[in-house]
Amino acid sequence: MKLVLFDIDGTLLWTDGAGRRAIHRALLDEVGTAGPIERYRFDGKTDPQIVRELLALAGHPDASDEARIQAVCRRYVALLSRELAKPTQSTKLMVGIVELLDALAEAERDGRALVGLLTGNLAPGAALKLRSAGLDPARFRVGAFGSDSHRRSDLPLVAATRAAALTGDTFAGQDVVVVGDTPEDVACGRQVGARALAVATGFYDAAALRAAGAPYVFETLADTAAVLDAIFA
Repeated sequence: MKLVLFDIDGTLLWTDGAGRRAIHRALLDEVGTAGPIERYRFDGKTDPQIVRELLALAGHPDASDEARIQAVCRRYVALLSRELAKPTQSTKLMVGIVELLDALAEAERDGRALVGLLTGNLAPGAALKLRSAGLDPARFRVGAFGSDSHRRSDLPLVAATRAAALTGDTFAGQDVVVVGDTPEDVACGRQVGARALAVATGFYDAAALRAAGAPYVFETLADTAAVLDAIFA
């Protein structure tokens, strides 16, 4: 059985900056500064990591204060809910996602796959984003989130442990497939020997993802059959 773990932003969907706007406002509300957020890159990072790094770049004395970081994160989730509920908000699913998830749901019924999430989003933020794109969070039966650790490299083991508790099976090495759009998605599974399947629907092109070491790289996930072949290879 394959444990297939999807990143969210840039891989499953695109929220058109809702998360960035919410974190920006949360930082201003809670600590009075968002640091150099205009030139800071969010992709591939966890939400707590983003808050921590922006505070450090701003020279804020609470940059390592876990309680302050969590306060910003809580405010962020509340603001994200408002952002995603705005009439002007447009969250889109990436091309091919519906077809791929439907095919993987069939593989789940056959006992060949378990589909989950591996994302830097906080768990409640992940659910908000999925729902805004018309995806039921429950279709992802396990997950590892930025709320589990600020280090993305910790998350594959979290997801594999939860998958084992759910199914009674052990997931390690090539049985774990991480699907994402950044070099961080490619790198994070190496500690557990996971395979990376990268897609160039975010800010990194196919060449950059290959250079990061992804053995399978797609321009989009539109070719369901080809993506499934890579997942079950």
